[in-house]
Amino acid sequence: MIQRIQSILLLISAIAMGLMLFFPLWQKVSIDPPEKALLDAFHLAYDVLNPATGSRQSILKNTFYIALLGSLSAVISLYSIFQYKNRLRQIQLGSLNSLLIGMTLGLLMYFVFKAETLLEPTRQGNYLFGFYLPLASLLCNFTANRFIRKDEKLIKSMNRIR
Repeated sequence: MIQRIQSILLLISAIAMGLMLFFPLWQKVSIDPPEKALLDAFHLAYDVLNPATGSRQSILKNTFYIALLGSLSAVISLYSIFQYKNRLRQIQLGSLNSLLIGMTLGLLMYFVFKAETLLEPTRQGNYLFGFYLPLASLLCNFTANRFIRKDEKLIKSMNRIR
């Protein structure tokens, strides 16, 4: 039963979390002095102008936790697709996946708030395409869980009739 709607939604969820790894998530650009901060799933990179020497300094901070949680969530979504014979396990995997996606979003917001203070705190940064992919994944995962529960209720009601 791989052609069920919940399987398609879980596949979309896995693709969204996989694509999040390759797109930038957030950026902030300051004009005076010219500075830039960019957050992706693996690094928080910012270029600042050193006032003492007048040279440009690039700083990288690891944010691989975002990538780790995102890839783990994609793997669980793909594994959950093939657990269609055991709907209760599929529901458990969906709940675990929702937790992982929520943790990914929490880490993402932590690094965004941390990066906001690096350059010109009065201006806000821009959320990029990659930031919205975990939200889409969470929505697809939630909807897939609803359809899985609906199937489980239908099967239980059919067993009562027999």
